[in-house]
Amino acid sequence: MCKLEVNIKSAPKNYPIFINNHDIEKLKDEILDYIGDKNFIVVMSQKVYKLYANILNFPKEKIFILKDGEKEKNIKNYAKILDFALKHRLTREDSIIAIGGGVVGDLAGFAASTYMRGINYIQVPTTLLACTDSSVGGKTAINTSYGKNLVGAFYQPCGVFINVNFLKTLDNRQFKSGLGEVVKYGFIEKSCLCDEELNLMNFLNENAQNILNRDILTLADLIKICIKLKIAVVNQDEKEKGLRKILNYGHTYGHAIEKITNYRKFTHGECVVGGILFALHLAFKNGKIDKEYKFLCEDLISKFDFPKIPKFDKNKILDIMKTDKKAGNDYITFILPTDYASVEAFKYTIDQISL
Repeated sequence: MCKLEVNIKSAPKNYPIFINNHDIEKLKDEILDYIGDKNFIVVMSQKVYKLYANILNFPKEKIFILKDGEKEKNIKNYAKILDFALKHRLTREDSIIAIGGGVVGDLAGFAASTYMRGINYIQVPTTLLACTDSSVGGKTAINTSYGKNLVGAFYQPCGVFINVNFLKTLDNRQFKSGLGEVVKYGFIEKSCLCDEELNLMNFLNENAQNILNRDILTLADLIKICIKLKIAVVNQDEKEKGLRKILNYGHTYGHAIEKITNYRKFTHGECVVGGILFALHLAFKNGKIDKEYKFLCEDLISKFDFPKIPKFDKNKILDIMKTDKKAGNDYITFILPTDYASVEAFKYTIDQISL
């Protein structure tokens, strides 16, 4: 078992991240030992419930089952979770346990951030995307008709329990979706200012087949590397005032793809990869990177056989990107590559962007 720790100066206390491949049936006791004798509810994705409800063995009356899909991260389900917490008479000392992918974690975390002005919550990610990215760092949110994650809060969990064995039953498309965020970390590693040199791009190149074969020990190492990079960024910039913006590499364009397809046609990770390819093109066009580095990045992406994102109506995509949280009145901010495993933020007007 590996234990990492998030240490945000502005947060009330540090919190641990446990990474292991224990039998999943032990997970309930591990979590309940951690929260003590306090009351709790569990918000669980529908797929996880069908596969693991009996193994996890949480009391069924304490489980709120959330349907799968990005469209479920909405204000109606947010209100339902709050009602469920009230029904079970949770107090500020109690906990909401989120078991599932990024949708469950974001939604349950946002509910926890507002219930009685803040209640403990535990992240139990079950997808590769959630294990390597969204379960750590305290970004919680819901989507609206205007865009993704426009209503939310920075609210840290009190613990994260990552069991790599959940990835054995993850469908192939969602596994590849997680790899979209993973390759992102490879391309931004040096900009994360981590104390360790983790060489994620080399790790991905050398272990691509083991990763695709879902070798458990390789996946555990991969998750540990990504989480260390995420912790390095979040410890320095919890609320995205500066450094944390680099984690949005590929996301400005990627979120626009998600929105224009109503979150139904492509997964989040697929859209992030589309956004990374767009960023590589924009950076090369503006002289930020050379042809060799662009090829190196595209070659690494090709090893994981992501689906190709088609082109969309330029004006519609630009209109959506203008509503991005990082955009201004006259410009759109993009995180672009500048050197090996390095990125920076750049502002472009509409006229400067080529789609």
